[in-house]
Amino acid sequence: MVWAAEVEDDIATLGELPRPVLVERWTTCHGTAPPRGISGQLLELSAAYALQASVHGGLGRKRQKQLLSMLSSPEGAKRQATSPALKPGSRLVRVWNGRSHHVEVTEQGFVWNGQAYNSLSAVAREITGARWSGPRFFGVGP
Repeated sequence: MVWAAEVEDDIATLGELPRPVLVERWTTCHGTAPPRGISGQLLELSAAYALQASVHGGLGRKRQKQLLSMLSSPEGAKRQATSPALKPGSRLVRVWNGRSHHVEVTEQGFVWNGQAYNSLSAVAREITGARWSGPRFFGVGP
């Protein structure tokens, strides 16, 4: 059995692993070589997910079925791609340029750095200086 503390230590060292080791981990986890041109960061994230899933479990059956149906039917993917409702009190976290940004969902909108915003897109624009889909930037929308 793998212990959670060991997994945390392993995840913390992923950034130090050479690319060939990360590629090997991808191949072991996914049963195929990674896509050509995949970034080192995505290889690290995949390895981190695999380590976490070994302790906490992976996706539930419902999500697995949903993803499989999306893969088999592009039209199904469009029908099922819906943004989850964000509940007041939820906290969204995004790391951008090495800095962690925390946004709190409120009844009126969103709070970032003590300032209220009407939309996630406005927050994303403040963080990046460019126009982004806020839900996509924070990983909560299509």
